Amino acid sequence: MELKSNLPSGPLATAWQRHCAELKLVNPANKRRYQIIVVGSGLAGASAAASLAELGYPVRCFCYQDSPRRAHSIAAQGGINAAKNYQNDGDSVQRLFYDTIKGGDFRAREANVYRLAELSTRIIDQCVAQGVPFAREYGGQLANRSFGGAQVSRTFYARGQTGQQLLLGAYQALARQIAAGQAAMFPRREMLDLVVVDGRACGIVTRDLVSGAIEAHAADAVILATGGYSNAFFLSTNAKGCNVTAIWRAYKRGAGFANPCFTQIHPTCIPVTGEHQSKLTLMSESLRNDGRVWVPARPGDQRPPGQIPEGERNYYLEHRYPAFGNLVPRDVASRAAKLVCDQNRGVGPGGRGVYLDFSDSLKRLGEPVVRERYGNLFDMYERITAEDPYQVPMRIYPAAHYTMGGLWVDYNLMSTIPGLFVVGEANFSDHGANRLGASALMQGLADGYFIVPYTVGHYLADAKGGRVATEHGAFTAAAKESSARLNRLVGIKGKRTAASFHRELGKLLWNHCGMARSAAGLQEALKRIPELRDQFWHELLVPDGPDELNQSLETAGRVADFLEFGELLCRDALLREESCGGHFREEFQTSDGEARRDDARFAHVAVWEHTGESRDPIRHSEPLTFDNVHLAQRSYK
Repeated sequence: MELKSNLPSGPLATAWQRHCAELKLVNPANKRRYQIIVVGSGLAGASAAASLAELGYPVRCFCYQDSPRRAHSIAAQGGINAAKNYQNDGDSVQRLFYDTIKGGDFRAREANVYRLAELSTRIIDQCVAQGVPFAREYGGQLANRSFGGAQVSRTFYARGQTGQQLLLGAYQALARQIAAGQAAMFPRREMLDLVVVDGRACGIVTRDLVSGAIEAHAADAVILATGGYSNAFFLSTNAKGCNVTAIWRAYKRGAGFANPCFTQIHPTCIPVTGEHQSKLTLMSESLRNDGRVWVPARPGDQRPPGQIPEGERNYYLEHRYPAFGNLVPRDVASRAAKLVCDQNRGVGPGGRGVYLDFSDSLKRLGEPVVRERYGNLFDMYERITAEDPYQVPMRIYPAAHYTMGGLWVDYNLMSTIPGLFVVGEANFSDHGANRLGASALMQGLADGYFIVPYTVGHYLADAKGGRVATEHGAFTAAAKESSARLNRLVGIKGKRTAASFHRELGKLLWNHCGMARSAAGLQEALKRIPELRDQFWHELLVPDGPDELNQSLETAGRVADFLEFGELLCRDALLREESCGGHFREEFQTSDGEARRDDARFAHVAVWEHTGESRDPIRHSEPLTFDNVHLAQRSYK
């Protein structure tokens, strides 16, 4: 596997503009000849599909939801970063670039991250022009708030509904192209395979989730915008439908999978309450602007929070990290919460929770201001917990959230398979070992609106051979393989549901490859996952058949892929013998419990190559070089 990053040379400040000037173009009249497939309709997918269609390419967009508006991007709450410096507090593209590189623990490419910071300002202009209702100051200027990992206010927001409003902006742009006949939408379709002919991506195989029909779709380029794989942990903040299937099938067709062990734990999630839960609910990181995190100072103190006086509270983030306080990055805040709970200072059922308290802000700002900023989040918390956060502190605990790993892509966002582009959370490119809050929306829209419209054209301008028809043997073979896999799942006729296997896998991964990892734990997981996978293929029960609406079958297919992917996740974590960002190996920590990197051995991207069923994958590496930032131990103290 050849890893050519195609990074531009020369100064970072002008790298993207120079790169764009050197990219090949497609004549406007010729764009009509090319067919582009976009899989996924969240922020990255919808913005890519709309932008490419606007340029004149015929676009087909696929999603498994009944509407693009149900993509998981809608769940993003807190905001989107951009280096506009409206607060005049010292922000700049350079500072956003550095905060993002540092926040990712120096495990991302400089050029990709600088481009992201540079494009952030254009994203805000684009979204305002679309009518996205960002919060505004009294005088009409767009408002900003601060977020974890930064000491400036650069996060644009729409109360706690930023993802929803941005998605509606991207969706209306896509809907305009659908109405113009330039784009076609294929809802309730799940991608089951990638079709590769002569080494390049030529289309996909999908299943109509309503009729069960297996379909083949040909294209000159394929863009995957299918999100992350946090649902491997079963309990996560992701929507239940989020899965690894699309990128996993691309991996098995030859796309390199980069840094799968870089998974993010979000510190402000409503705690687990029991086995009845099938997912977890996120409370926006923006709440840490005005909420203070604390636990009882005395271990085992079970008094209600209102009965614990100020002097008997431990505001552990403020004490340990005085410079950033409650706004330390997510990985740091999550580990700190786990530590105090391990010390028997946790609150709530099971002692797995900490308080997020707004009493000081309510006194300082008044309830109307707090309600204006966070009202929908407070309402959501009360509906779920039956506790009023205006009266008592929220209880939060870390949970699996975002994934920084994904398919490897070069600077043009193309995978190791020519013609297969990967955007948004589905690729690995911008966040290193930890994503700063409010950067996911930034990356998804930068990739979709401003990067792939340039780089896909560059690929098509050089593509040879023309489009492969769906009658080609590769399409027929891929469709048969997909159908056979579904029939095999249905034909097992065991007694266990797919969800029961998924829950067991999730517990394995959370216990051994979650917030804290060790060689012994990872080896145990690598021993037990194949055993669980074998049980799955002998004991699974899928009612009914594949030729109809069958949500049990949908779930089974996704769990089957998680059972394969989980092994790669643990393998990658075991071989990365360092701690960085969200990847915390217990054997590699500083004397005060912080992550200890090993730059001499691991300042690289780990890229895995599939070698066949029942064969070990091959680990490749792409070296990371840092010419514009100084490698240093992360400190938020």
